[in-house]
Amino acid sequence: MSRFLTPHAARLPSTVPFTGPEALERRSGTPFRARLGANESLFGPSPKAVAAMQAAAGGAWMYGDPENHDLKQALAAHHSVTPAHIAVGPGIDGLLGLICRLTLEPGTPVVTSLGAYPTFNFHVAGHGGSLTRVPYKHDHEDPEALVFAAKNTGARLVYLANPDNPMGSHHPARVIEDMVANLPDHSLLILDEAYADLAPPGTVPAIAADHPQVIRMRTFSKGYGLAGARVGYAITHPELALAFDKVRDHFGMGRVSQAGALAALRDQDWLKSVQDLTLAARTRLSAIALQNGLRPLPSATNFVTIDCGRDGDHAGKVLAELGRRGVFIRMPGIAPLDRCIRISLGDDQALDILAETLPLALKAAG
Repeated sequence: MSRFLTPHAARLPSTVPFTGPEALERRSGTPFRARLGANESLFGPSPKAVAAMQAAAGGAWMYGDPENHDLKQALAAHHSVTPAHIAVGPGIDGLLGLICRLTLEPGTPVVTSLGAYPTFNFHVAGHGGSLTRVPYKHDHEDPEALVFAAKNTGARLVYLANPDNPMGSHHPARVIEDMVANLPDHSLLILDEAYADLAPPGTVPAIAADHPQVIRMRTFSKGYGLAGARVGYAITHPELALAFDKVRDHFGMGRVSQAGALAALRDQDWLKSVQDLTLAARTRLSAIALQNGLRPLPSATNFVTIDCGRDGDHAGKVLAELGRRGVFIRMPGIAPLDRCIRISLGDDQALDILAETLPLALKAAG
């Protein structure tokens, strides 16, 4: 059947960037006791969002509004921009695929960090881009090195997540603002701010929505707790936002997801409660790590990356032993980041299970 594929597609591996917990449960035949690997919000979405989705479910026989009008209007008001600055899509992952489709040809240079969010790399590979990967610096992405690589390679796209996945680290706003000021003219910065709603004050940079070289990605999957609804959006120059209409699936956003996102955005009190729960869970999860002789890294996200103190083989054994005890976690995939495991924040029940199983897993790992 490969004769029907393009030569480029035929060379690509048939893989996905992540193995889902459902696939792992099917392999083991046992459900996880604690789902702490996918950076979902165990605190859940706003009850108002749930009610809105339940009400919208009766109308699921209709397509969603292909213009995402109401949601774009609300997002524009929330961010003090115009609706023309907003592009809505099926999560940041979907928007990353669209921006790669819009900007990349075979061989187009692209710069990212070595070990950063792999779904971006997946889309770059799918569209034939040529990736340059810059190492992390002290468990942080290195904006200065990213800009240097962009200048040297002529990169059309530069990807940076702030706060970062998988390390949970972040740069203050001024660092990102300096990065933007030093971008070469030929580069577009994809600033992935998936965790911005949970980041410390002073993290989100001041970048004009009309800036011609920056596209900011946001999501309802993290702080708003709607990962399963698949709603993301971009804030960018109106010309670039409009360009998404050239390639996007115009019926890609379902009515139920649109209704849930709109209600979630309107319930900022719920988001504030999740931010408070996040702070408390970070503190407890970090304490669990310390109690077991591990080093939790400072986090600006809804997960904590934990240094296991050795190498990737050891961290992989800890991950496997936790999995055998019903706890789903993940780890960075690239050395030296892979000396760590990454554990999503959970409610008290999930963290109780982690506190019970982590010492057993560490002992079994050796």
